[in-house]
Amino acid sequence: MTGTAPSSAQRESRLLQAFVQMADTLVDDYDVVDVLQQLVEHCTELLDATAAGLMLSDQHGGLRVMAYSTEQTQLLELFQLQANEGPCLDCVRTGEPVLVADLSTETHRWPRFAPLAAAEGFVSVHAVPMRLRRDTIGALNLFGRETGLLDDQDLQVVRALADTATIGILQERALHRSEVLTEQLQTALNSRIVIEQAKGVLAFAGNIEMNQAFQALRTYGRNHSSRLVDIARQLVNGELPPDEILTRQSNNASEV
Repeated sequence: MTGTAPSSAQRESRLLQAFVQMADTLVDDYDVVDVLQQLVEHCTELLDATAAGLMLSDQHGGLRVMAYSTEQTQLLELFQLQANEGPCLDCVRTGEPVLVADLSTETHRWPRFAPLAAAEGFVSVHAVPMRLRRDTIGALNLFGRETGLLDDQDLQVVRALADTATIGILQERALHRSEVLTEQLQTALNSRIVIEQAKGVLAFAGNIEMNQAFQALRTYGRNHSSRLVDIARQLVNGELPPDEILTRQSNNASEV
């Protein structure tokens, strides 16, 4: 960790703000992708984690990458799916947390994933299931650049954040209808696809990095009180020119 560590009171205040923000977001017609992005960002800001990623199950039993703190994390999550091994997959399969203090000791368990993560500078990993009752719908993955496990308090925070997001995704009032549950999850997965397409459009038009394009989309959506997926769809369909988003982003940056 770098910089000055926050005091206990400061940390509690930041944790409270994170949960309030998550709760405020979980209202009718909320943006699932934005909720999950907030979740991974809270994890890297509030906990001893360098990066975070999140996977959700689709209606066919497969897994999709839904949120990540960096493009590097996205690649690691995608590699787990391609290699069919890694902490996130084990976490979803068992429904139990996968906590690894030192990835170098797990090369026999994940012969392809562990060396790749180490090559990217990550030496520890914590995967927490997104679970409601007996159903596991995904996993939240935290990567660290130092060996060691999260302390019990931080682990409780991760679980609470994951549980909050899980409840928001499933919308408890509809849980008794399995077809509604499947539809909600598939809608979230489809939203991510459209957003990835929109990021590509913006990145190409503005000659910027993918993470910069994503932040520009989020900022534009929030400034216009519009859902991220709606803005992305308009951009992909040609209803919203890239320059409109990029110009607003540039103006906002110059005002800071």
